[in-house]
Amino acid sequence: MKIDWAALGSVFGVSLVVTVALVGLFTLGVTGLSRRERAAAQGGTAALAVTGAYACFAACAAAVAYGIYLIVA
Repeated sequence: MKIDWAALGSVFGVSLVVTVALVGLFTLGVTGLSRRERAAAQGGTAALAVTGAYACFAACAAAVAYGIYLIVA
């Protein structure tokens, strides 16, 4: 059995970058929701922050769904 180290390193690198990107997107979503909470406490609204948070969560869900699709296909 011969291991293709270049391919293994490539898979590791891509998975590391995608993982960091997903964590960043999820963090932006949580930050947007916390801004909504702060705005509600001050009597205002943060519609743009909530919309951005939902978009970040949707992008995370889409990336996870695509990953599952790649595994199953």
